[in-house]
Amino acid sequence: MKKKMIACLLTLSLVASAFVGCGGKTEPSSAQGEKESETAKETETKTEEEGDSDAGEEAETASKYQTTYGSKTFDNVTITVELFDRSNAPEGSTITENKWTDYVKQEMGKVGINVEFVPVPRWDEVTKMQAMVASQTAPDLTLTYTYAYAEDYFNQGGTWDLSEFIDGADQAQNMKAYLGDEVLDIGRNADNQLYGIVAKRATTAKSNLFLRKDWLDELNLAVPTTPDELYHVIEQMVKSNPDGRKDALGLVWNAWNLRMAFSKLAADPVALEIASTEDAIADYYDAGMRDYYRFMNKMYNNGLLNQEYYTMSEDDFKSYIVTGAAVFFEYAVNASVDVLRGSLLKTLQENDPSADIISIPPLKNVNDGKQYSAAYASGGLIAFCPKTADEETVEACMTYLDWMCSEDGGFVVYHGFEGEHFDFDANGVPVVKDAEYNSQDKDWIRTDLFATGNQGYFATVEDFNACTSKEAPGYEDHVIANYENALVGTVNHDSTYTSPSTPELITDLNLVRDEYQVECITCPMDQFEATYDEYMAQLENAGVQTVIDERTEYYNNK
Repeated sequence: MKKKMIACLLTLSLVASAFVGCGGKTEPSSAQGEKESETAKETETKTEEEGDSDAGEEAETASKYQTTYGSKTFDNVTITVELFDRSNAPEGSTITENKWTDYVKQEMGKVGINVEFVPVPRWDEVTKMQAMVASQTAPDLTLTYTYAYAEDYFNQGGTWDLSEFIDGADQAQNMKAYLGDEVLDIGRNADNQLYGIVAKRATTAKSNLFLRKDWLDELNLAVPTTPDELYHVIEQMVKSNPDGRKDALGLVWNAWNLRMAFSKLAADPVALEIASTEDAIADYYDAGMRDYYRFMNKMYNNGLLNQEYYTMSEDDFKSYIVTGAAVFFEYAVNASVDVLRGSLLKTLQENDPSADIISIPPLKNVNDGKQYSAAYASGGLIAFCPKTADEETVEACMTYLDWMCSEDGGFVVYHGFEGEHFDFDANGVPVVKDAEYNSQDKDWIRTDLFATGNQGYFATVEDFNACTSKEAPGYEDHVIANYENALVGTVNHDSTYTSPSTPELITDLNLVRDEYQVECITCPMDQFEATYDEYMAQLENAGVQTVIDERTEYYNNK
């Protein structure tokens, strides 16, 4: 599968590799790995025989741990791997028993590694992870999107320093080629210890603001460009929607871009880094967040927001969209037509063929009139190994992740097989053959099984957009527009720095946030200011200023 896309992705990283040739596959074959091991052994033996006669020459020896897939055959080692469960397995399959987990087990079995998957509900992953770590039952390879927790477990001595498994010149070569230093270093602390392996994002696009386009047109309303205009549009759709619905309301799942429209720090990259991407810290440090909550409180009290939206499960949230009750919502990028999230617009149109949902560009900031998009950092989830795993198991886990970074690993897990699931176009980009078949066969599990990549194995963002648009036949224009709208204006990427006190304080800070986000939005309007002041005081009591002081020192001295 030596295609142009893969070659472009890996060439620069592989040039310096002593084991992989320019333009070859990312992963050594088993035979190649055995040959390398034999060569390393011969080199070591020769060095010992020569002794002092060649003392001035540095002998090349293999690293203690061999984590490049194919460089070592293990002796029937079993690893347990966390796998997010979205309860979306097709009939005849389960999250742990299906065509793709079988493929993974088959390929890892070739190097003597047995893989057992541990399912964890996607939206309860933090709670479940905390319980498993505390009871020392966490999988050998545990996943989370919250770096602070991963670093906290490491600081407490509960997880492995992975640098001795990764940093050697002959170690994890596929991983280094695919992830690159920028992404790998996200999982390092100030002492260069590697507490986790961070997945690489195919795109940093994060969030979209969505509106019912058919209602917008029938009411002769323009696409809103400011928060005030958005309020007016939502109000008109709720009170005068063409379908006469009484349950038509706005929803918010993640208010990333909506918050950017109120931020007073959006134009200051350093201040935004200090504010962090944790809502609790940003709420305290960014004075504009008071205006954001005031706006949400106004919408809630005037009956423009679903009165229970903050307690909704994701399934209930999506249900309001596909039944036509959502006039506006902010949700993950491309969520309107994303097959992973249920092809929401397609389902809505099965009930109402005239319905349409569009994304809109980010709103103009109320402070400077400019547009800002919240975006992910270059890294996605992080994988770490608890100390309950012995060193050979950790070595096998890193070999597993290394394979996931290879062409026969992550590329196949995400895209499937050429000729069955896709064909390459003239530019070497995989183009979906049958989106309906793929959605049932692999798309439901691919993003969660591909543990070293978020949103796919691609060379460029343009390749990602082109390929992803083909996965939603009939909605290609929606896909392109969604991803483009998610990165309009100044793009503010999430921070990846964790200050020393954050791991210790973040749980309490988030508990305060969870309570007061609801209270600030749902309290009577005349009680808003006092409630928000109380929120700020509780964050202070929970130690938020300590985190801000540490982040300020770090970024001002960077």
